[in-house]
Amino acid sequence: MANILAVDDDRDLCTLLKTALERDGHTVETRTSGTQLTDTLCRWADCILLDVMMPGEDGFAVCRRIRAETDAPILFLTARTDEPSVLTGLGLGADDYLTKPFRVAELRARVAAHLRRQNRTPSHKITRGGVTLDLSAKEAGVGGTPLHLTKSEYAICELLALHAGQTFSKEQIYEAVFGYDGTADDTAITQHIKNIRAKLRSAGAGEVLQTIWGVGYQWQNEN
Repeated sequence: MANILAVDDDRDLCTLLKTALERDGHTVETRTSGTQLTDTLCRWADCILLDVMMPGEDGFAVCRRIRAETDAPILFLTARTDEPSVLTGLGLGADDYLTKPFRVAELRARVAAHLRRQNRTPSHKITRGGVTLDLSAKEAGVGGTPLHLTKSEYAICELLALHAGQTFSKEQIYEAVFGYDGTADDTAITQHIKNIRAKLRSAGAGEVLQTIWGVGYQWQNEN
């Protein structure tokens, strides 16, 4: 059983979440704004449910702020289903999202799946295809060889590695990594990918970064 933190400005929904997840034996704490999330509370949680559209500090801003404090899976609860919003959330470090309104059974199943996955995930470090990414230091390496990635190159690697097996188009990568205020355009992603591949080869990594022709790019799924 796990510690679940649910954050939503809708008090009735908080009550529903608490009731549903306590039914599975979890301990559930609810909060109605992101400003109520302390570092201690975030570290206590094994899974965090986070509303996107909250007054003041919205869910994206909260995710950005707390991600450095916790390895727990973060699931967005959102009425915003447009692709850029979803990818922005994933790019900030969220693990998944549920579209409102959602079925309670689906919520319980998603939480259970992420908790199982979390139990297999090393704290603050992941290794995909022989490449290790330190999510705290924002550094990557292959064996003992560091990958001297730029900030943008690292961000692309982290996005793709965290969602290994999922294909992202150049436009999707751009939106997730740079956001709407980025100064590049999606054609720059092609060059970033070229640079990353050169550095991976120099460090002795395999072809973990795959081109899906006509679609985009993905980090090779090891499963």
